[in-house]
Amino acid sequence: SFIYFPLSLDSSLPRFHYQQPSSICSLPCKPGERKKLVKGIPCCWHCERCDGYQYQLDEFHCKRCHFNERPNENHTSCTPIPIIKLEWSSPWAVVPVFIAIVGIIATLFVVITFVRYNDTPIVKASGRELSYVLLTGIFLCYATTFLMIAEPDLSTCSLRRIFLGLGMSISYAALLTKTNRIYRIFEQGKKSVSAPRFISPASQLVITFSLISLQLLVGVCIWFIVDPSHSVIDYEDQRTTNPHFARGILKCDISDLSLICLLGYSMLLMVTCTVYAIKTRGVPETFNEAKPIGFTMYTTCIVWLAFIPIFFGTSQSAEKMYIQTTTLTISVSLSASVSLGMLYMPKVYIILFHPEQNVPKRKRSLKAVVTAATMSNKFSQKGGFRPNGEAKSELCENLETQATKTSRLTNSSVSSNSFCSI
Repeated sequence: SFIYFPLSLDSSLPRFHYQQPSSICSLPCKPGERKKLVKGIPCCWHCERCDGYQYQLDEFHCKRCHFNERPNENHTSCTPIPIIKLEWSSPWAVVPVFIAIVGIIATLFVVITFVRYNDTPIVKASGRELSYVLLTGIFLCYATTFLMIAEPDLSTCSLRRIFLGLGMSISYAALLTKTNRIYRIFEQGKKSVSAPRFISPASQLVITFSLISLQLLVGVCIWFIVDPSHSVIDYEDQRTTNPHFARGILKCDISDLSLICLLGYSMLLMVTCTVYAIKTRGVPETFNEAKPIGFTMYTTCIVWLAFIPIFFGTSQSAEKMYIQTTTLTISVSLSASVSLGMLYMPKVYIILFHPEQNVPKRKRSLKAVVTAATMSNKFSQKGGFRPNGEAKSELCENLETQATKTSRLTNSSVSSNSFCSI
């Protein structure tokens, strides 16, 4: 038998504070938590938090937010994911913009100087037609920086496709045409004294614009037809584990592979120009710009060899957009700066500060120049076995003899003094 004693609470005791015990199995869940019922006990449950990108849909369910949304702090609803882009005030943009502005000012200064002294000997000797084409390409390389940092939209993305590779194509097409012309002239000199074909200024322009047209027609026009340009918001690139740090990136629809394909033709021109620069490295520097072009191309190759691992090595970085854009714009600007500094600044320095050197040299026929190149190759190996410049003296004597014969045939003033003074 059991004896029952009634249980009662004495609420008359003022010094004790009491709370009537709850008679339920589980406490209510907090906001952002769903109820997971205990099997067989419908009045009991466990509270589970809606984690990740989920929010509390109702008392018993969590649901994943839309791809462009993230849950709020207590996971009770979804909010739009913030959109980011490269801002003009960002440190990642300030440095490339500064380099581009300085480069544009320097390019315009060179153009103004060349136009003002257009008929002086040093400007004529540099090949005015291709010089202006090359300066146009250098200017576009600097201007590309502003397109890469501007807010992506339909027009900006379209201009990026056109001008990102165009500036480099114009620059390297002009340099390739120059080095190819030099190579053909001095290769022809090994066989005969007749001039090679297509070395006139008009022919050089036709060759240059033919190379540029390939970039425009194949690389740009066909791409526009197959895949029209537009801007996109990439929500996957920075979809972090913690939704609080998730960001959407506003960018143009140009993948890394498409970007390399866009620059691939320019790099092909660059490599080909470097090959010709190596082949013409032994040409006497008084005859042409082979050595400055060679130094330009070697330095440019180093710049782009450094660009490739940096660009692709940061593909998994959270700062990918900033690093890749900055690296690309600085590489393009540095390539333009190398060409501008090595090919034009020495000429501008002579034009402005040493006008006494900006004088016409004694004219030489093309046959004499080609003959000089032939003899230079002939006697270059002998110089190592003859002391005190004996080989050079023999070369100069032969040049003088050949120059005299050529001047009698062509009624032109021919001189080998400039070559023998090297």
